[in-house]
Amino acid sequence: MKRMKSMLVVSLAVLFLAGFCLWAPCLMAADMIQIKGSDSEVNLVQRLAEVFMQKNPGVNIAVTGGGSGTGIAALINKKTDIANSSRDMKSKEIEAAKKAGVNPIGIAFATDGISVITHPDNPVKKLTLDQLGKLFSGKITNWKEVGGADLPVSLYGRQSNSGTYVFFRGLVVRGDYSPKMKSMNGNAQIVEGVKRDKAGIGYAAVGYVVDLKGNVKPGLQLIAVAKDAQSKAYTPDKMENVMSGKYPISRPLYQFMNGKPSGELARFIKFELSPEGQKIVREKGFFPVQEKWMEFNKKQGVI
Repeated sequence: MKRMKSMLVVSLAVLFLAGFCLWAPCLMAADMIQIKGSDSEVNLVQRLAEVFMQKNPGVNIAVTGGGSGTGIAALINKKTDIANSSRDMKSKEIEAAKKAGVNPIGIAFATDGISVITHPDNPVKKLTLDQLGKLFSGKITNWKEVGGADLPVSLYGRQSNSGTYVFFRGLVVRGDYSPKMKSMNGNAQIVEGVKRDKAGIGYAAVGYVVDLKGNVKPGLQLIAVAKDAQSKAYTPDKMENVMSGKYPISRPLYQFMNGKPSGELARFIKFELSPEGQKIVREKGFFPVQEKWMEFNKKQGVI
């Protein structure tokens, strides 16, 4: 009898809410801005959304991760207003979007230096892009092959729906990852895995590795990366290294929308790209939009 009464109360509550939503704003109102996608971007965008909502009390923004591929798929399926993506959209994704009646427009709102990290006890301090590629493809399997200890290499990477996975594979690995690479759910898992593994090496967005003052977070070592054996190696802890292109594994961080944004969505995008928004980007350990990408944004008509 008690269970029947409970079910009756729930049913009446549902009917009341359904009726209430016919004449009053629902909690799940249409003006809620949905943002899904990149794990590399999720903490940064959550903070940007928090500050924007504080300044605009009537606006609601929900930010979730899941990977760049997840965000782009949600945009194509019209399940999100913004797809956070740490990589550009693929041609097949653009085609699928257009078939679904979606006109994907992208902007760059921050700059990332993908950081290569090891355990602090690892004596290897710098690597070339070629050496990194051979490590993550499995062609180099022991640290002694790059001047380290006689120790099998332990690889930490992302899952295939990750934009960082795709970007790093294309720029650095230039082929398939080693089947022995551990596929982690996010940047934070890679960081924690490497902290516990003296043979470990992984890659993560700079905001998960370095703080605003350029200090590497405890328990990690940042590897300096050179374009080739004849070039100087740089780390992504200094803004000048990333913004100038001296650090070779840098990228813009994207957001994709269905057509030119308007209303509160447009205001939020403009806030992200404003001096105040770009200051928050720095506070979260990332870097401002490079000038060439800000020009790109202007051509998209969003600022």
